[in-house]
Amino acid sequence: MKSNFNLDQFIKSYVTKRQESLLLPDFQKYNSELQNRINGRKVLVIGGAGTIGSSYIKAILKFNIAKLVVVDINENGLTELVRDLRSSTDYNIPDDFVTYPVNFGDRVFDKIFRHHGPFEIVANFAAHKHVRSEKDIFSIEAMIENNVLRARKLLELLLEFPPEHFFCVSTDKAANPVNVMGASKKLMEELIMAYADKLPIKTARFANVAFSNGSLPLGFIDRLNKKQPWSCPLGIRRFFVSPQESGELCLMASIMGESGDIFYPKLDEERDMIPFDAIALDLLEELGLKPDFCTTENEARLKALMLDENTTSWPIYLFGSDTSGEKSFEEFFTDDEVKDESSFVNLGVVKNSTKRDLEEIDAIFNQLHALFESSQVTKARIVEILKNYLLNFEHIETGKGLDSKM
Repeated sequence: MKSNFNLDQFIKSYVTKRQESLLLPDFQKYNSELQNRINGRKVLVIGGAGTIGSSYIKAILKFNIAKLVVVDINENGLTELVRDLRSSTDYNIPDDFVTYPVNFGDRVFDKIFRHHGPFEIVANFAAHKHVRSEKDIFSIEAMIENNVLRARKLLELLLEFPPEHFFCVSTDKAANPVNVMGASKKLMEELIMAYADKLPIKTARFANVAFSNGSLPLGFIDRLNKKQPWSCPLGIRRFFVSPQESGELCLMASIMGESGDIFYPKLDEERDMIPFDAIALDLLEELGLKPDFCTTENEARLKALMLDENTTSWPIYLFGSDTSGEKSFEEFFTDDEVKDESSFVNLGVVKNSTKRDLEEIDAIFNQLHALFESSQVTKARIVEILKNYLLNFEHIETGKGLDSKM
């Protein structure tokens, strides 16, 4: 097995197939305006310990901000973020820099905000991002609470202290959603857009972030380190951006967007959609290993028991995807959305995002709250309420979840 493996270079060569950042031309085009809008500002990042949130922080620390407050429930993630930033010479870390391991829905967050604020730039990356989060009624309630209901509380707080820029991350899966996670993010989009005439609201739908925390590709590395077999679905193609590109995309959207804008990367389906199984096989080759194809999970687990330091092959189980909410393709916009693809070099912008009245938003919130408090709550009933409200939500239900697989 190769000892000099470089993950960043692997992503550039085999996943994004871009040696330069997708956002480089746009940062060059808008550099002066970005400097004017970012330098000297106080910044709050919620969910800043995750892959996208931390990448956003690294992108904004290329500028000269006055203050940075980072909030995340992952205490270990915040610790690594600080160590990573402090150990590098690439970032302009302000003297006023503090992190807090708290939930942005907690009462203490309100105290932190009022003490350190007001902030000119606020970015929220706190979200459930996995399709596997719809495994049962409890995980669905937690996901909707995090992705939607807490966002409402944050927006009300921001109305007291309006920032110059507010960004809340979305997902490509919000376009014609087929899973509850995507539906929850679509609902989040419509929630924040209801405030777009009161606050400078921006969001972004983007591709899978290559080797992000919790992703299948990063799981390959984890399995390798633990001498465990690999497992990967066949024929599931996805758009990918690098961690760096994910942070830069969100920064560009948050600072240069107009209120109500939904940003997305301009990617080509034929060129930029990559199957997960292709990433797995390329990664094995890059590591100097050959795939040892297995026909069952158990066969793969048994073969992994035989692995040692002299191994030249790795057990891998490839299977057809049959889990609920799995979309066979990705899309960043729907047919009825108006797109601006001229203002930015490699980014498009949805300009006619749905803007409902808050009364309409509250109506579905009340339905969801009532259902969660009742004894009749079921996944099917949650899906039914969401489908009544989100007319393009077509849930794919197979009765099987990702937690049943390796």
